[in-house]
Amino acid sequence: MVYKRLISRAYNTIQIAFGGRNLIYTNVLLSMTISTVGDVLEQSYEIFKKDLQTYDFRRTSQMALSGSTSGIICHHWYNFLDKIIIGRSIHNVIKKLLLDQFICSPLIIVSFFATVAIFEKNPLENFTGEVQEKFWSLYKAEWVIWPPAQIINFYFLPTKYRVLYDSTISLGYDVYTSHVKHRKSSEI
Repeated sequence: MVYKRLISRAYNTIQIAFGGRNLIYTNVLLSMTISTVGDVLEQSYEIFKKDLQTYDFRRTSQMALSGSTSGIICHHWYNFLDKIIIGRSIHNVIKKLLLDQFICSPLIIVSFFATVAIFEKNPLENFTGEVQEKFWSLYKAEWVIWPPAQIINFYFLPTKYRVLYDSTISLGYDVYTSHVKHRKSSEI
């Protein structure tokens, strides 16, 4: 009996979280959480390697905020894609994939640097400098990770679960993003 109630509550919670007006909040929270975890993992590795002394909670909060920006963009992007390209044929999946890689991926990367730069000294200089120095490292990694992941995403998943899937795949990418963002210019 307790098991059934637990399953029922979990099911109802999922329905509420991924339904209607709550979906945007769910997507933002998921993206923010995964970006936070990615940065914590990267910092843990840096501490282990003795490249970092202690956790930088400001850095983690910046990564969390960039995750929320990404969640908002992805939420609206996936809805937009499904309105302009209807259906899940392989032809439509490839169209969505190409639009995603050529439009959304660069937008996400640039918005990441913009969001984080807001909280740094000389935000405009930091933003333009980091985009020039680090954009291509992240964009190349996007082309390795996202095409296979997005084929699965666009072919099998309903729109409302795409940011959840995207965020799950993003964990490893977010570790790398944190690494690229916080490495020294001489290491690029």
